[in-house]
Amino acid sequence: MRKLLLFLCAGLPLMGFAQTYETQFERPVSEVMQDVQKRFGVKFKYNVDTVGKRLPYADFRVRPYSIEMTLDNICKYFDWNWWKQSDKLYKIKPYEYPRRHEAEGKMMLDYLSGLYHNKAQWEARRDSLRKEVRQRLELDAFLDSCTLKPILSKVRKHDGYTTQNICIELTPGQHLFGTIYASTKKGKHALIVCPDGHWPYRYRKDEQQRLGTLARMGAVCVDFDLYGWGESEKEVGKEAHHTARAHVYQAACGYVLLDYMLKNRKDIDPERVGVMGGSGGGTHTVLLSLLDERVTASAPVVHLASHFDGGCPCESGKPVQLSAGGTCEPELAAVMAPKPMLIVSDGGDWTSSVPTLEFPYLQRIYSFYDAKDKVRNVHLPNERHDFKENKRQAVYDFFIDVFGLDRSMLDESKIEIEPDEALKSLYK
Repeated sequence: MRKLLLFLCAGLPLMGFAQTYETQFERPVSEVMQDVQKRFGVKFKYNVDTVGKRLPYADFRVRPYSIEMTLDNICKYFDWNWWKQSDKLYKIKPYEYPRRHEAEGKMMLDYLSGLYHNKAQWEARRDSLRKEVRQRLELDAFLDSCTLKPILSKVRKHDGYTTQNICIELTPGQHLFGTIYASTKKGKHALIVCPDGHWPYRYRKDEQQRLGTLARMGAVCVDFDLYGWGESEKEVGKEAHHTARAHVYQAACGYVLLDYMLKNRKDIDPERVGVMGGSGGGTHTVLLSLLDERVTASAPVVHLASHFDGGCPCESGKPVQLSAGGTCEPELAAVMAPKPMLIVSDGGDWTSSVPTLEFPYLQRIYSFYDAKDKVRNVHLPNERHDFKENKRQAVYDFFIDVFGLDRSMLDESKIEIEPDEALKSLYK
C-alpha cells in the first residue's frame, strides 16, 4: 500500500497538482504550443529551442478568440516573436529589434502623421531627422578619419557604354571597391549611385544588366561592394559585415562615391543625381538620400516598410531609427520630398503593405508641397524579393522620365556580362 501511495503522489505534478496557484499553473511550453495548434487548426515552424522550457500561467495566456494575441502572450515571456507565413502556418523566431508586425507599422505611421499637419511642421521634423541620423551614425567622425586615395583601372569599351573599376582607400588598409558604368555619348550625364543589396556580390548578371543599360541610355552609374563582401571580404573577413561598422562604412561608401564623381568627372550633371538600390541597397538608398541634399531622385527597390528597418547590422547596426524620438524607413525616405522618388514593392516580402500603408503616408508628405505626383509606387503583387526584369523595367522607366534618358537605347541584350575577375581592383 505504501508503494502504491508513493507511486500516486509521484504522478501528482504531472496531473492536477501542476495546475495550481502554488505552481503558477506552469506547463511545458512544448505542450502548450501543441494545444494551441490543435485549438486554432494551425502549424508552427520553430527557429527557437523549446526543450526544457516551462511557461507559468500557461493556459491563462490563451485567448480563444485570437491566435495572434495568444502567441503574443506566450512569445513575449521567452523573448520570442511570431510571424504569419500563411493562414495555417506561423513561424516562431527570436525577438528581432528591427522587425515588427504590419499592424505596428500602421500605428507608427499614424503616430508620426500626428506630429505634422503642414509643410512648416514637417520641415522642422525633417531637419531634426537629418541632424540626428547623421549624429547617431557617427558619419562625420568616420569621414574625418578617411584617407581617400583613389585608384582607377583602365577603361573597358562596350556597346554604347564603358566600364572602369574604382578603388578608394577609406581607412588604412581598407578600401571602397566599385565599378563605374558610363555612357559613351558626349555631354553631361545623370549620375546614379547604386548601393548593393544582399544578393551574391555586385558582379552578378542582373546588376551588370541594370547599370550597363542605364549607362547606354545616357547615365553614369557606380556601384560598390558591401563591407565584408566581395573584395572587401579579403580585407576584413565576412564576419565584419555583421557589425555596426558595416552600417557606417557602407553609408560612407555611397557618400564618398557621390562626392568623388561630382568633383572629379566633367561628364556629370550635378542637377541630375540619383540613388537606386534593392533590398539592403534600398536601405542605403534611403540613407544616402537623407544624408546628401545633392541627391535629386531616389529609387529604393523591394525595401521600404514601416515595420522593418532591415535585418542586417549593415542596415541597422547604428540606432538611427531612434532619431527624433523614434522613426521608421518611410519617414526617413520622406525627407526626399518634393524630389522624385520611386518605391518598387512586391507581394512576396515585407513590402507587400506599401500600396495600402507606406505609399499613402508618403503621398501625404508630398502633398505638403503640392507634389503628390512626384512620388510613385510600382507594386508587383505576384512577384517576390529580387531585382528581376519587371523591377529593372520600373527603374528604367523612372529614370527615363526624371532624368531624360534615351529610351531607344534600352536593350539589355546589348550588355556584355564581364567575368567577376574583370570587375575587381586589387584582389584578383
